[in-house]
Amino acid sequence: MTISVTQEDITKIKVDGIVNAANSSLMGGGGVDGAIHRAGGPAILEECKHIRNKQGRCDTGQAVITTAGDLPARMVIHTVGPIWNGGQRDEAALLKQCYTHSLELAEEHGLTRVAFPNISTGVFGFPKEMACRIALEAVRRFPAQQVEEVIFACFDPENYRLYQEALD
Repeated sequence: MTISVTQEDITKIKVDGIVNAANSSLMGGGGVDGAIHRAGGPAILEECKHIRNKQGRCDTGQAVITTAGDLPARMVIHTVGPIWNGGQRDEAALLKQCYTHSLELAEEHGLTRVAFPNISTGVFGFPKEMACRIALEAVRRFPAQQVEEVIFACFDPENYRLYQEALD
């Protein structure tokens, strides 16, 4: 599996699947979650509502998959990252689960190219450098069969720099 980093809007990347840093309601929100819902159109929200009616909220560290609607990707994997509480509530393990469970769904659905945002590093307050290390370790250790490429789509320059340095 190849791993790369880019500094661009994840809603514009042409891949099989993009990962959404969702909230547990799956109903859209701010940041990347809101951007994905706006760019993808109502089809994403409709599938999220169906999932929510079937299973309830999505727990932290878990993931679900929907259509990508109007996005250039085929599917959106919604994962709920942890809110940073000083590292005392298993935030690191939960963040790792976000990446692992997202990749498991990608494998199940035959996605070969997947783009991730920087999960939990925005309003959820996860320290960016630690999140970068966790994300890269989770992806590198994942026993991929279908997934051939993972792209980290960094919205802000700090995350982009951290991923670039870590990948060099």
